[in-house]
Amino acid sequence: MELPLSIGDVSSRSGLAVTALRFYEANGLITASRTAGNQRRYHRGVLRRIAIIRAAQSVGFTLTDIVEMLADLPDDPFPDTEHWQAMSTSWRPRLDARIETLERLRDRLDTCIGCGCLTLAKCGLLNPGDRAARSAEGAAFWNNDQSQPPSPDAFQRIGPQR
Repeated sequence: MELPLSIGDVSSRSGLAVTALRFYEANGLITASRTAGNQRRYHRGVLRRIAIIRAAQSVGFTLTDIVEMLADLPDDPFPDTEHWQAMSTSWRPRLDARIETLERLRDRLDTCIGCGCLTLAKCGLLNPGDRAARSAEGAAFWNNDQSQPPSPDAFQRIGPQR
């Protein structure tokens, strides 16, 4: 029988700081049992779970997203093929949406990312007269899927307004 891992062991094996592990535990991403002396002990499956968390973070999933994604994944014993399949299936639409957003961003960088998406008060390129402010607050063209930024050809370049 394998012995449980201390928080220091998990930190060393995962490359995460002890404070990050405590944060993950406090937010329901990982679980630990406690010894009689109230020390945390983790099963070895936590290392796989941490790898999943870090992969999800690397593609920009929020903490809430990750908690939801891991909700049906058992802590211990190790997840089986069925669990992995279900989790990967739930990730696919979210990853596709992220990819679409990144592609939109990449494709529009050369037209001036600041114009409209930040609802600038005065913009002579894509958001003259701050038209985007009427559709949404903040990054209107990125936060609101139904509010697409106008094409660069839609407006005549009038130059910066002062």
